[in-house]
Amino acid sequence: MKELLLIAIGAALVNNVVLSQFLGLCPFLGVSRKMDTAVGMGGAVLFVLTLSTLITSLVYKILVFFDVTYLQTIVFILVIAALVQFVEMVLKKKIPSLYEALGVFLPLITTNCAVLGVALNSVQYEYSVLQSVVYAIGTAAGFAIAIVLLAGIREKIEHNDVLPSFRGMPMVLLTAGLMAIAFFGFSGLV
Repeated sequence: MKELLLIAIGAALVNNVVLSQFLGLCPFLGVSRKMDTAVGMGGAVLFVLTLSTLITSLVYKILVFFDVTYLQTIVFILVIAALVQFVEMVLKKKIPSLYEALGVFLPLITTNCAVLGVALNSVQYEYSVLQSVVYAIGTAAGFAIAIVLLAGIREKIEHNDVLPSFRGMPMVLLTAGLMAIAFFGFSGLV
């Protein structure tokens, strides 16, 4: 249990997928304008990341059994793409407002390198299926924390007087850089 907790905390805070590994920057920067869309994207990434890591961990065991591990990247991408299509259909049917708010960034989860990175890292770290799922949940929680924090800061910055040359993406990138420095403080935690 202690090992699983360390994996989750390490993935969420110490090795934050966005602020430490710089994976998943497209949705992080693109969907963090408003808090509600950031929370929705965090939830969608949590679902896709957890389920895709579970499935890819199981599929990897099959690839090892048949000695075709060289196919892992292609198979992992196919699994992730199928899951994102599933999430997209569910959101379109059940929560159309969130589906519209996420817009083009929802299909971008397919190409979100954080999702593929977690699946490949689980294999590289030789995690069991349970450890892989805990790692995915921790990583998704870290992604959600980062995107919600950035959305909150962006909403506050919107009402401030900012120099014209810093308005828009320059201020967002500066803020994300400062957040990365702040998260570096967690490096001694695990």
